Amino acid sequence: MLTLATRSHTRTLLEAAALTAPDADQPAIIYLETDHEPQVITRAHFRQQTAAYAAALRGRGVQPRDLVVIAHTQNLESIYAFWGAMLVGAIPSMFPTLTEKLDPAIYMENMAELARLSDVRAILTTDAFALTLAAHVPCAVWGTSDLQADSADALTAFPAPSPDEIAFLQHSSGTTGLQKGVALAHDAVLNQLAAYSDALALRDDDVLVSWLPLYHDMGLIAGFLLPLVQGIPLVLMSPFDWVQHPAMLFRAIHAYRGTLCWLPNFAYNHCARRIRDRDLEGLSAASMRLFVNCSEPVRHDSHQQFLSRFAPLGVTAAMLGVSYAMAENTFAVTQTPPGVPARLDIIDRDVLTHENRALPVAADHPAAQVRVSCGPLIAHSEARVLDAEGNPLPDRQVGEIAVRSDCMLTGYYRRPDLPLPADGWYRTGDRGYRAADELYIVGRSKDLIINAGKNVYPQDIEAIANHVPNVVPGRAVCFGVPDEREGTELIALVAEVRTQDPAEQRQVGAALRQAVAAQSSVTLTYVKLVDDRWLIKTSSGKIARAANRDKWLREQEQG
Repeated sequence: MLTLATRSHTRTLLEAAALTAPDADQPAIIYLETDHEPQVITRAHFRQQTAAYAAALRGRGVQPRDLVVIAHTQNLESIYAFWGAMLVGAIPSMFPTLTEKLDPAIYMENMAELARLSDVRAILTTDAFALTLAAHVPCAVWGTSDLQADSADALTAFPAPSPDEIAFLQHSSGTTGLQKGVALAHDAVLNQLAAYSDALALRDDDVLVSWLPLYHDMGLIAGFLLPLVQGIPLVLMSPFDWVQHPAMLFRAIHAYRGTLCWLPNFAYNHCARRIRDRDLEGLSAASMRLFVNCSEPVRHDSHQQFLSRFAPLGVTAAMLGVSYAMAENTFAVTQTPPGVPARLDIIDRDVLTHENRALPVAADHPAAQVRVSCGPLIAHSEARVLDAEGNPLPDRQVGEIAVRSDCMLTGYYRRPDLPLPADGWYRTGDRGYRAADELYIVGRSKDLIINAGKNVYPQDIEAIANHVPNVVPGRAVCFGVPDEREGTELIALVAEVRTQDPAEQRQVGAALRQAVAAQSSVTLTYVKLVDDRWLIKTSSGKIARAANRDKWLREQEQG
């Protein structure tokens, strides 16, 4: 197994256990779909299909260092395409396909811009979507039927890359700016996987269960590369299936004795609220070692709701881990220790708001706020908390987090306008603080609202709104609106509600204002209640704060 102690034995990702390890009949992937029998993909079959895809790409003229974008619906074909592209020496990048949640015009515009700026050699997608996409982008578009080859082509027929060459790109997800490709070399990714596996105390008998999209760093690294490189079984399902049938996750954990699972914070609430009791009958999650909360600010109330709901299945507080991660660092920067509940920091909300300090207080303090630790740093990673001038801050002082490690990105692919810092310290744009050698994340610098001298984190306001009756949980967005007359930023909240009755909406609006005023030190200036078609989401399903702010401002200007 790849660890820090064995790191020097592995040069590239193509030495992954799924491609090279003995016991070819062992499962590499167990793929689950609603209303279908599980597909068990052995290591032998995985290697055969990967080699076939590599041969097909080479037959189409793909050369080493060509950029190949994979825009499939998440399925086994997209997985073979990714590894096949790496095998032939190309640079693969997973990308979301067009779904009903994405605006078609924006999607096509972003794909065209990506193809131009990054000199994409080809986009791989489904036969059904290939013709439509080809009309909008300046590169080749190949569907499934375009990529047929003799699966007998041997793995040894392809040249081995250098460890410092780019292995793949992770493209940022959002409604705009999708062309920002994080370039990661084989060395960096292997360094991350070794250090992170040690932090997880990864075992040969671990089983990883995931529904995460592969175009997001959490899904791609933790929920895809980690198990295939390490040779532990990956139980994988479509994110679209999981959203509709979240009990699939617990059925998979029970059936395959899952031990590891990564989830964004919203998924804890989604599972707790959406899974019915009858869908859990006879299931156990006692095999789990870690549910890792990652990619969003972690909320204690989400953990408590999840724990309360699934304790009868054997879920314990010690299973609820946390990681702070980012694509630019390949993935993890921190990880809470396995088997130990994430540390809680109870601080004074008002001091945080007014003084940018995390002051500990008693749990019964009137301004008490619970912050969940993201854990200590993984090996070979460093972090600083900086003030506005870039000076390091002491513990418990909130500032911008900067990271340095041996698993950082090579650069932003073909983006010389986005140079990396010469000293190796990457400024993340995230705000947080250090305490007792652990890292706590508060929010994003770009999202911070300065209201009458107070620092307001929109995630905190959105969390309050999520508990107001008739507001759809997870469908509220808060942002600042500069006001020249007041000389400060005013606070706006847009929330999706379950009722369109004007009288009921007035009650919801009043309840939102009252709840925010009672649970924070700020006042909402603007409240807009919308239906399920108004809010703009990113390609990874998150609410796009900047895009929704722009949409709200346009509507305000139009009267």
